Amino acid sequence: MAPRERIGVYPGTFDPITLGHLDIIRRGAHLVDRLVIGVTNNPAKSPMFSVEERMAMIRREVADVAGIEVVEFDSLLMDFAEREGAGLILRGLRAVADFEYEYQMAGMNQQLNDRIETVFLMADVCLQPIASRLVKEIACYGGKIDKFVTAAVAADVAARLARK
Repeated sequence: MAPRERIGVYPGTFDPITLGHLDIIRRGAHLVDRLVIGVTNNPAKSPMFSVEERMAMIRREVADVAGIEVVEFDSLLMDFAEREGAGLILRGLRAVADFEYEYQMAGMNQQLNDRIETVFLMADVCLQPIASRLVKEIACYGGKIDKFVTAAVAADVAARLARK
């Protein structure tokens, strides 16, 4: 009998995708056979980019990583993970505040579906302060964001701000 494919889901808004996100994706891809990047809208956030634009950015940035799929989802995370056949949810942690929130979410998700594990990866030390929200804020005030995102994403952000 052939071994079952290990599938993981890495959910987020990725508005825009940062070097921190890319670090977690690249490292997480080694843990599974297929990593599904689930792109969603968070009603509490005001996105700079549409879901379609964010998905295109992610696909461009991870084109060199094998076993990645980028899809949109608009449902409970555990329902999405179940539909994808995932055995794990991948989450990145930057700081204690992230841990408290993610710990609570992992507990709630386990109550919804205890067959899917949540796996936490610590962000690389040099990437820990990066947050999409802060990247957008810095860019909106004319600051340089090239330490936090790829050159292509920085260009996408600049182009979007130029249109406003």
